[in-house]
Amino acid sequence: MVIVSFMRVLVSGVCGFVGSELALGLRSAGYEVCGFDNFSRPGSERNRPRIEAAGIEFWRGDVRQEEDLARVKGIDWVIDAAANPSVLAGVDGKTGSKELLEHNLWGTVNLLEVCKREQAGMILLSTSRVYSIDALCALPVVSKDGAFVLPESLAAVGPRGVAEGFSTAAPVSLYGASKLASEQIALEYGSAFGFPVWVNRCGVMAGAGQFGKPDQGIFSYWIHSWAQRAPLKYSGFGGAGHQVRDCLHPDDLLALLVKQMDAGARAGRRIFNVGGGAASPRPFDLPWVVLDAACAGQEWDWRPEKTVDEICREIAGHAREHPEWLEVSRG
Repeated sequence: MVIVSFMRVLVSGVCGFVGSELALGLRSAGYEVCGFDNFSRPGSERNRPRIEAAGIEFWRGDVRQEEDLARVKGIDWVIDAAANPSVLAGVDGKTGSKELLEHNLWGTVNLLEVCKREQAGMILLSTSRVYSIDALCALPVVSKDGAFVLPESLAAVGPRGVAEGFSTAAPVSLYGASKLASEQIALEYGSAFGFPVWVNRCGVMAGAGQFGKPDQGIFSYWIHSWAQRAPLKYSGFGGAGHQVRDCLHPDDLLALLVKQMDAGARAGRRIFNVGGGAASPRPFDLPWVVLDAACAGQEWDWRPEKTVDEICREIAGHAREHPEWLEVSRG
């Protein structure tokens, strides 16, 4: 991707897996990039040297603290990549429920205030977890060739996956609710104060260098665990490992974000599914979640290029080179 641009972009959570990959990709494409991170995710400090070596302005800051955003000046776009991304956040005893909402919801409000002040556009990275748990669990999945599948004739969702009109009724988890509320507030800010907002509901992000744990970054966690011969087991829905998720590489997400920033305030739909396509009964586990990204394809001529096999091979190569990665991810 070769782009010459004079846009200045702020990336929150710039040292996380997705934030760092997007920031580095934008920088190499000719964008001026700045960003901040509070290093709350174990391992994220490892990305700081890469960020600074690429000429990206970096400062340590927390999206929940307005004073940490006061230095932001002269930006054209904000990419909101700072979040607690675990579906168990707020209920697992590791993160308080109020802390989760302050991070994922109020942090987005603080960034929207920056957009309002700077008249900058906002790209909100949302999640497939905004879709109703009850509605997803009610889908009549059947096991075929070791994976859950859906009947092609099912009216609520087709073989291409869950579309943007699927139910978002509660429960969606506190994490999902924090992102769903952020979506609505971002769209209202954009309408009230006249700046463009794009919302991208991402499938499972995956790639080399992702910090993997059982509740988040599952592709990385599984492959690194297998490489280190760490104990692994399936849980939930019979414990046979038939659950299905799509996955998406940051490079493919970046290609869409570039199109959205170049489009600015173009009229049309504002919310898009962004997924890679099909590829213990703990709380909020789901049997089958594959996003239908047809709207993104129609609106932006976008489709993911990296296959599940390519992404997994990339992670496997990283696992061979970094046998310590599970410890890095745990902190």
